[in-house]
Amino acid sequence: MEHSILDHVDLGQTLNRKEYNRLLLARQKEFLALRLRLGGQIGGKPGPPLLILFEGWDAAGKGGCIRRLTEPLDPRHYSVHQYQAPTDREKRHHFLWRFWPAVPGKGGMCIFDRTWYGRVLVERVEGFATVPEWRRAYKEIQHWESLLILDGTILIKFFLHISAGEQKRRFESRAKDPLRQWKLTEEDWRNRGKHQAYQDAIEEMLQKTDTVLAPWTVVAAESKRVARIRVLEMAIQSIEAALG
Repeated sequence: MEHSILDHVDLGQTLNRKEYNRLLLARQKEFLALRLRLGGQIGGKPGPPLLILFEGWDAAGKGGCIRRLTEPLDPRHYSVHQYQAPTDREKRHHFLWRFWPAVPGKGGMCIFDRTWYGRVLVERVEGFATVPEWRRAYKEIQHWESLLILDGTILIKFFLHISAGEQKRRFESRAKDPLRQWKLTEEDWRNRGKHQAYQDAIEEMLQKTDTVLAPWTVVAAESKRVARIRVLEMAIQSIEAALG
């Protein structure tokens, strides 16, 4: 790798509960106003589509960030789509095909929990895609995202980063909690044994698909509070910039 992006992420950031609660309430109110504006509930005219992508290490807190982002919204005004292994039918098509139906139209908002970046992450590391397939996927993804953005979509990409030690702690915490055990699988533990291979894949993904039109926001997620506020703030900034 040319240089390490993840090694330069400051995972030591903290936020006390009082300040977190204050910021959370304020940022959620700002985000709600922007979402209503995009949806045409304020102003009367639908704005551009909003598509927010979440990638990150297992147990990095994607679900928690998504919940705080959508908490102030009317559930009729957004949708969340989770993508796992493609079905046999989906495998018959180009790997981007299965994402098209959920891409939002004008005034719409969608959140993708895992995305087309699976081609250059899990499919690369686990051998589900051939080397030529995942290597050419970088350009294919760039073209795909450019198509969406030039057509008016506000595309926001988050990668949540935590240390290997913090991931292990969260895995163990989930394993002890009957209400959260469903979040932890044997595959999650197995993937920890391939941590370096995944980190190499993540680094290359960030380097090759961070573009002027579709930049990545790498979120320091060692502190869940810090990550949730960062996601809200970057979503607000991105929407405001797009709306001018």
